[in-house]
Amino acid sequence: MAAVGKLEEQVGEVAASVEPGGSTQAVHAGTRRSKPFHSLNTPIIQTATYTFAKTQDLIDFMHDKTWGSGSEREEYGRYGNPTVDSVESKLAALDHGEDALIYASGMNAITSVLLSVLPAGAHIIMTDDCYRRTRQFCQTFLKRFGIETSIVPMGDYEALENAIIPKKTRFIISESPTNPYLRVADLERIAALGRKYRVRTLIDSTFATPINQRPLDWGIDFVLHSATKYLSGHNDLLAGVIVGKADRMAALRDARGILGGMVDPQNAFLLERGIKTLGVRVRQHNQTAQALAEFLEGHPRIDRVWYPGLPSHPDHAIAKAQMQGYGGVVSFEVDGDMETTIKFVDSLQIPYIAASLGGVESLVEQPAIMSYFDKTSEERLEMGIKDGLVRYAVGIEDADDLIKDLDQALAKI
Repeated sequence: MAAVGKLEEQVGEVAASVEPGGSTQAVHAGTRRSKPFHSLNTPIIQTATYTFAKTQDLIDFMHDKTWGSGSEREEYGRYGNPTVDSVESKLAALDHGEDALIYASGMNAITSVLLSVLPAGAHIIMTDDCYRRTRQFCQTFLKRFGIETSIVPMGDYEALENAIIPKKTRFIISESPTNPYLRVADLERIAALGRKYRVRTLIDSTFATPINQRPLDWGIDFVLHSATKYLSGHNDLLAGVIVGKADRMAALRDARGILGGMVDPQNAFLLERGIKTLGVRVRQHNQTAQALAEFLEGHPRIDRVWYPGLPSHPDHAIAKAQMQGYGGVVSFEVDGDMETTIKFVDSLQIPYIAASLGGVESLVEQPAIMSYFDKTSEERLEMGIKDGLVRYAVGIEDADDLIKDLDQALAKI
């Protein structure tokens, strides 16, 4: 069971009224000072099986597990791992939660939560700018179990409230910021609706990270991250995490042991290593993305820029109120058709053409080709995806170099 100790015990004597900064927490939060073999880093416990010295030890463990007295050992690798437990404690502390669960991927995290909690015939609500695969799971797979999904426009809170079916709606799900238009949800307002109608709320905060935003502080019940992205930071692993209150996480932990979405200890080790530099990386992402967004907004070959740090963004005021930074993704619309946009993307020299985001290398994609290739232009437009839309996931390269690269590519179209 992941346990979050008092932060002042992990980072030294800190006044109770003062919370350490994001980078300090990323390095130290949730991590025990004393580790096996006097190791500075959490060791990789590479085992699927755990042994018991005698039968009474097994009986004591089973009794502890049954009655919740907090045994710190495991029985089998699908139920837990010390390396994984260490990262879960860190993630819980970073997001101001009481417990965290790591899964094999971000999609495994969200699908496991919904399969674990929703009864047959339930109803959930999602905003329309949520990740496409999440929507696909809810509208296709969950429908087979009689679970209905309502999609409401992002930012329309009246429509969101009207979509709630008392005693049937179980979850309100949104991303913040969203993909690809970086829309920012009013977390306090969503949490208030959840409390009013006794509906659980879940926010995918992958684009924000705990450095820029902590949804639990605003009353949200669960926060989700695709740890593959910024938390890892190096495009070298798949993982997902859910954070929340301990009593709500206990059932999810039991279900994970049944569904089998446990992350490998090697990946957990790499994830913890990546998290330690999260603060410094996110600050660089924030600064560089802001510079790129401002440059692009003033360029004559760009029709529109979507970035929460710009006053022109529809949710700028909300983002300014509840975020400490605006993230490392900038979406924009090139003045031109599909072929013009392809020429622009192919003329860029620094970013790689690739899916995903959150790593140290800049990545670029044209959503109409990358994520929505199977749709016609008309179908994409109905989903709000224009042929000239580009999503630029900023890495940690120098902003001046990225801007010069954008400028030369735009000059070629």
